[in-house]
Amino acid sequence: LHKVICACVKSKVRSPSVCLDGCQERLRPITEIEASSPPPPPRGRRRRQVKVEYDEDDGASRVKAEHWEPPDWTKQLGFIREMRSGRDAPVDNMGAEKCYDTQAPAHVRRFQVLVSLMLSSQTKDQVTGAAMQRLRAHGCTAENIVATDDKKLGELIYPVGFWRNKVKFLKQTSAMLVTEFGGDIPNSVEGLVRLPGVGPKMAHLAMDIAWDQVSGIGVDTHVHRISNRLGWLKKPTKNPEDTRKALEEWLPRELWSEINWLLVGFGQQVCLPVSPLCSVCLNQYSCPSAHKCSPAKRPKPGSPRSPGPSRKFKVESEPEQESDGRSKSAANQKPPD
Repeated sequence: LHKVICACVKSKVRSPSVCLDGCQERLRPITEIEASSPPPPPRGRRRRQVKVEYDEDDGASRVKAEHWEPPDWTKQLGFIREMRSGRDAPVDNMGAEKCYDTQAPAHVRRFQVLVSLMLSSQTKDQVTGAAMQRLRAHGCTAENIVATDDKKLGELIYPVGFWRNKVKFLKQTSAMLVTEFGGDIPNSVEGLVRLPGVGPKMAHLAMDIAWDQVSGIGVDTHVHRISNRLGWLKKPTKNPEDTRKALEEWLPRELWSEINWLLVGFGQQVCLPVSPLCSVCLNQYSCPSAHKCSPAKRPKPGSPRSPGPSRKFKVESEPEQESDGRSKSAANQKPPD
């Protein structure tokens, strides 16, 4: 006789019959039940465990991405801080944080920060600082810029790079600010990049300096160049915006504000665009680009030319060629008479 089983009580008996509890269900052979059941998983085979993170926004499961960060970046950052401890680079004295009138109303100060950032594109800080002094003496408010004719405005900001385009952008932006924001500037990156002549770098720096809000890393030509030279990017980038996105993927957010002025000043004094001073850089033994762009040979550790922790760094003049490769004379043509 086959062993039989009832689905209700799982009782086993020796002869085909009905359930012993009287449910009148006909008992089926166990072989039929086993044939209809799915086969058990093979023994000795272990499933691979995958750690999953859950996005709180949509509840979808995602495999946790491996965190990447460049080797020795904390040590390199510490050396850059040491080399920048004097705070004597042009950006420290003539950057956007130093160009506005501290006695002006808050909305005027914010407007002047934005104007200095717009003028600083493809322009050295010394030139931007001088132009801002002339604008402030003239009256650097959105309303006054709108009322100033193009010729006069060009004379005030010359010789900043692309001064003709910047005259147009300043007039258009000032008109928008007067109409839509009462002479103030937008308090969001989205609002700032809507303004003519304002890109992501300026927007993030304006949020940091004018509104005291860190929305992203301000990446200019110095930050872009040095990040690639140090190997701080997972793969080389071709423009500052790609560099910003790559840096923000791994750099702790609490460093986003500091990294701009650190690298800008470092690029103005040591890691120059042409012929960087690798022989005096404290990162010369860990930087993958050290001495590749510099004519000087790498000094041996302990040699007289090898810098020590207490070395003082002097401001070096950047080459007369603009950072985008244009000659100085081509970039700064004289304004019309």
